[in-house]
Amino acid sequence: MKPISFLGKLYLIPTTLGDSDPMDVLPQTVKRAIDFIDDYIVENEKTARKFIKSIHPEKVQSSLRLSSLNKHTEISEHAKMIQPCLEGKNIGLMSEAGCPGVADPGAVIVKIAHEKGIQVIPLVGPSSILLAVMASGMNGQSFAFNGYLPIDKSEKKTSIKNLEKLSNDRNQSQIFIETPYRNNKMLEDILQALQPSTYLCIATDITLPGEYIKTMRAADWKKANIDLHNRPTIFIIHKM
Repeated sequence: MKPISFLGKLYLIPTTLGDSDPMDVLPQTVKRAIDFIDDYIVENEKTARKFIKSIHPEKVQSSLRLSSLNKHTEISEHAKMIQPCLEGKNIGLMSEAGCPGVADPGAVIVKIAHEKGIQVIPLVGPSSILLAVMASGMNGQSFAFNGYLPIDKSEKKTSIKNLEKLSNDRNQSQIFIETPYRNNKMLEDILQALQPSTYLCIATDITLPGEYIKTMRAADWKKANIDLHNRPTIFIIHKM
């Protein structure tokens, strides 16, 4: 293994959660990192280049070297992506939206970096999960992110009821998400499965102009009228 002083560093670069001015939600440390990094590991090259340009318009796009990391990437490619760090170059790891490594495929690159003795530097930026917890009024001392629930209606109902019970047993807020175009159906299924007294927080379009965050009991949500279609949303339930 090369001495750490000769290795590049892996910077975890957060992005915006939607179409907003990056400098409204990102600190100057992100801009400074993009100023000196030319090697990137990204989910989508087109949107990554657009984001980099929005942060640093003067940066020459032809100088950028981007590797794509997504569900289509072969496992054998992962180690190659970190190679620039072994050659003394810094790499920026970017998620498609939000924080790299959190509900994001970038975690596998971070793991490899640790195995090879490469310093990992996480930069501050918006995490929809943490922002939703902060604004929910639920248990910020104990919570769990469960990712996507099953698509099958019966399995989904069982999963929601299990999370509700887990929340009650552990006094733990349970967080999950859905593909945005299925959000309205998800809300319908949640309200059918939850007990009327269980709390539900819906956090939508976080940091965007249409941001909507509200916590109510399931019984009260049944009286509400909200359209979540194609709007990035975090769902949190807590049974007390």
